[in-house]
Amino acid sequence: MAGRFLRLFEPVIKILPEVRSPTKKVSFNERLFWTGAALAIYLIMSEVPLYGLGAGGMEELAYYRVIFASSRGTLMELGIGPIVTAGLILQMLASAKLIEVDFSNPEDRSLFTGVSKFFSVLLTAFQASAYIISGLFGRLGFIQSIVIFLQLLLAGLIVMLLDEMIQKGWGIGSGISLFILAGVARQIMLCCFHVYIVGEDEFARPYGIISALIQAAVSGGNFSYLILSEYGYPSIIGLLTTIGVFLFVIYAQGIRVELPISHANYRGFRGRYPISLLYVSNLPVIFASALFGNIYMWSQLLWNNYKNSSWAPYISLLGNFAEEKGRIVPVGGLAYYVISPTRGFIDVITNPIRYSIYAIVFVAFCIVFSAMWLEVGGLDPKTIAKQLVDSGMQIPGFRRSEKPIEIVLKRYIPAVTILGGLIVGLLAVVADFFGAFGTGTGILLSVGIVYQYYQQLMRERIEEMYPSIRRFIGR
Repeated sequence: MAGRFLRLFEPVIKILPEVRSPTKKVSFNERLFWTGAALAIYLIMSEVPLYGLGAGGMEELAYYRVIFASSRGTLMELGIGPIVTAGLILQMLASAKLIEVDFSNPEDRSLFTGVSKFFSVLLTAFQASAYIISGLFGRLGFIQSIVIFLQLLLAGLIVMLLDEMIQKGWGIGSGISLFILAGVARQIMLCCFHVYIVGEDEFARPYGIISALIQAAVSGGNFSYLILSEYGYPSIIGLLTTIGVFLFVIYAQGIRVELPISHANYRGFRGRYPISLLYVSNLPVIFASALFGNIYMWSQLLWNNYKNSSWAPYISLLGNFAEEKGRIVPVGGLAYYVISPTRGFIDVITNPIRYSIYAIVFVAFCIVFSAMWLEVGGLDPKTIAKQLVDSGMQIPGFRRSEKPIEIVLKRYIPAVTILGGLIVGLLAVVADFFGAFGTGTGILLSVGIVYQYYQQLMRERIEEMYPSIRRFIGR
């Protein structure tokens, strides 16, 4: 049963807007339609500017906009940041046993989801207020501030409901994953094909690297300045890194250990339980990036608002910033070491200590979050063993009980989890260091999301063709 902390929110959860679960099986085509509708709404909101803001926004947070699926100065200014942050906080509390929740109990899971939704709304309101009060949107009047606040709050509620609609069976996959994928794909397309001219004099070029290569080939210019970009513009090295990371992650998705299983009641029914190298998928990268993004964002908010107060020495420990060419950039404190390179490989080699610390800390957090997610996400050997036994499955040669299956799973799952967290962390860091398009984290997330969608779409099609197979996969 859920603990007292979660029970405290039951009255509030009942008044929150929600999407009802479908009362019957939703067809595959219907789910595709609602998934497409959710994506269309998100993309439209990403283009609609906040009324009353003008050309405001925070370009200095551009790196984390890919992770949070946000768009500067639009209704999607906050993106999925509040939703991811709320989930991260609650999952950390549950993992540390500071709140009681049994994830194998449907009632507890439902209550946990409701509390996560409440905190998402709370963080949306808090973050919108912080942006306005701190002056990061510029100097706003009272009425103007209220209008912008209400727009951000309403947009946050819509995103939350779209995600809930998809996850409750009306759509396919997860709304959060879908929005991240759309944002990364958009960023990669801009880095490849954008024709906006950047640079000056002989270094003037289209922003997109493919557009720049075409221009150089047509004009007979040299390609050397496109190999690496001093100012962080898309480069040839970034393009090759992007392709390389995509191919490696696709390859890594297929590496797995397959345990033989059989059904206790249906002789001859045999299969394999796969334990993938990337067992916890891209979740560690999402959590680590969300944590780093929030450290950077809140340290900047505090510095911007209290840099001249008596709290300044303490705030500088969290993050110290300075203006550089019209932008606010970190120059010290924790925020300085948790921001990924935005100027590609040249910036990395000129600041080796800074980015070495960033790489070590980021990879370490990916490993920690991988281990944490085993318990929180119900992927630990004990939970998986119980699920297999409850579904009538067993490992040939072992008694049909949870303990022996758990012992077998313990040989693989913990090791694969740690190794997977290490690999995804290193991939994200290396891709960022070489200026991969859409950021290393974004590429890693998008490949994992596409692979998950591929698996789910194939399963959906098989179920549509052979409905009787559902009882074997627990649907």
